[in-house]
Amino acid sequence: DGTSNFVHGMPLCMPSIAVAYKGNVVVGVIFDPHRDEVFAAQKGQGARLNGQPIQVSGEEESKLGDAIVAMGSPPAEESMEMSLRAIQLLMPRVRTIRMLGSAALMFAWVACGRLTCYWEYDLSSWDVSAGYLLVMEAGGSFTNIKGEPWDLTERKIVASNGLIHDEMLQTLEESNVI
Repeated sequence: DGTSNFVHGMPLCMPSIAVAYKGNVVVGVIFDPHRDEVFAAQKGQGARLNGQPIQVSGEEESKLGDAIVAMGSPPAEESMEMSLRAIQLLMPRVRTIRMLGSAALMFAWVACGRLTCYWEYDLSSWDVSAGYLLVMEAGGSFTNIKGEPWDLTERKIVASNGLIHDEMLQTLEESNVI
């Protein structure tokens, strides 16, 4: 993941691998070779970073105003429009917004508490699956942008520490992204 970053020599690219069984993601691994970090999760077994348990951010980021939010902006016209709508409402409501160019990295960083939330309007299941399991196993929330459970066919996602999830979904709804 992070193909454009890779092509331009930016150290924000990495492999992201998941195993789905009967429509459910059961194993997910994201390896960041630039920081020598392996994020791994197995369904029902928690999430780990280099073998040590991890969890999403806690009470210090329990309000949207304290959140470090990541987002992406795929090049399709509709995706760009939705990203621009949302960023106008999000910018004054959150601590800061980051766009790193790698969904895998942003999911992994939500899982270990470096980011509070990550949302994107249009992602493929191969970009999402490992991150989904990491965030869920680290105690976070992961839904589509309507707040419904995520599945392998869903392209519009919100992943968070769970504490700001509803506020984030409400802001996306207010911005007419939903």
